[in-house]
Amino acid sequence: MAALSRPLAAGLLNWLQKRAAPTVRTLADAASLAQKSLWKLGRLNHVAIAVPNLEKATSLYRDVLGAQVSKMVPLPEHGVYTVFVDLGNTKLELLHPLGENSPIAGFLKKNKEGGMHHICIEVNSITDAIAELKEKKIRVLSEEPRIGAHGKLVVFLHPKDCNGVLVELEEA
Repeated sequence: MAALSRPLAAGLLNWLQKRAAPTVRTLADAASLAQKSLWKLGRLNHVAIAVPNLEKATSLYRDVLGAQVSKMVPLPEHGVYTVFVDLGNTKLELLHPLGENSPIAGFLKKNKEGGMHHICIEVNSITDAIAELKEKKIRVLSEEPRIGAHGKLVVFLHPKDCNGVLVELEEA
């Protein structure tokens, strides 16, 4: 057994000696990082799916797949009905148009069967995020954040600035 452990130990020592020394961060480095960004991304809150038939989509997740599903909630200020599907570590948001001027109505005209509409990521400070993203030339789709489906401040980022994905930021 000792004969096996010596070569193993020698190989491990050789490997450790060849590795670069770890980077040591100083308090000045931490202060510099803090000055660069006053906000940070958090967890994925939900993925939103536009659906042409909200009852059918709700039934799929609740009755067929066995998920916990919220009640339907109208959000007139956003022009949508929403239903949330709880997945444990995140949620799906089912979106259906509320009125002819709904952004979801326009989406469903182009995508008759529905589809992924946006992703929502939490941030610790939405006002700091908006300010910094504007400085970095990321277009924000409204001048001020609005109250979203969870009763928290939200803002949407232009998909052309986010690799073709409509991104919603929600203050955690």
